[in-house]
Amino acid sequence: MAKNSGGGCLVVVLVVGLLAFGYYKWHHGSSSAPPDTGADTGGGTGRYVALGDSYTSSPHNGRRAGTPAGCERSLDNYPHVLSAKLKPAELADVSCSGATTGNLTAAQKTPNGTNPPQLDAVNAKTTLVTLGIGGNDVGFISLASSCATAHRSGSPCKDRLTAGGHDQLAERIDATAPKVGAVLDRIHVKAPEAKVVVVGYPTVLPDGDGCWPVLPVGAGDVDYFRGALGKLNKMLEDQADAHHAGYADTATPSKGHDVCSASDTRWVEGLIPTSPTAPLHPNARGAQGMADAVLGVLKLP
Repeated sequence: MAKNSGGGCLVVVLVVGLLAFGYYKWHHGSSSAPPDTGADTGGGTGRYVALGDSYTSSPHNGRRAGTPAGCERSLDNYPHVLSAKLKPAELADVSCSGATTGNLTAAQKTPNGTNPPQLDAVNAKTTLVTLGIGGNDVGFISLASSCATAHRSGSPCKDRLTAGGHDQLAERIDATAPKVGAVLDRIHVKAPEAKVVVVGYPTVLPDGDGCWPVLPVGAGDVDYFRGALGKLNKMLEDQADAHHAGYADTATPSKGHDVCSASDTRWVEGLIPTSPTAPLHPNARGAQGMADAVLGVLKLP
């Protein structure tokens, strides 16, 4: 979701990745099917449009797809994996790393080209839309300078972000909710026959205290971020339910496949990837799992 950090310091890469790229489901959420509009997507029919940020575009997870190059959109991301299973007549994957809800209605400048407003791809012929967005609206990238710690049980970010009795992350998530709802309403207006599925973020942080120092975030902050990141997923689920969309829970099936898990089981790579993908992003296994989660809510015959 957040912009690629390139050659930035390890602390920035690590914390932005943890906070802005992936999220942990804090409750036992459940997927839900979108309302049945009668539209068909698959078997050579229909138009599938994929909207979202870097957890949708999946930087470096396979060959680059489409333009602009700065969106870091991969041919092996979950929209392409899902499309290969559904076989729609047309796929329009317009996801882009660093995207916010604002970039669905306004152009997004990237380090290498400008992505048009993502909603431009949604039209009356669209039969399926997936939406993976929200993390960058919360602004986790601004936290990057202070979350890594040399203390196993530390919580420097929690201490700062909850000072004075205000939980800044919770407040930002609450402020993002109506933006997601408004986007869903716009999608329905532009594509009244389309099935719409909001795609949640998969598990990045494990249960417990984490895996310090491999993941140099103290136990107190791991617990805090786990709750905050789960609230973001819960908000997305609630907005999907309130705005006539389905919800694909990817956090539950990815539990145990977090950055601290073994390299041959994880869905999301760690700071130093062991398979082709960007640090702290879904690998091929994660993209496959996310595609399966969406496929499961479509309840196709």
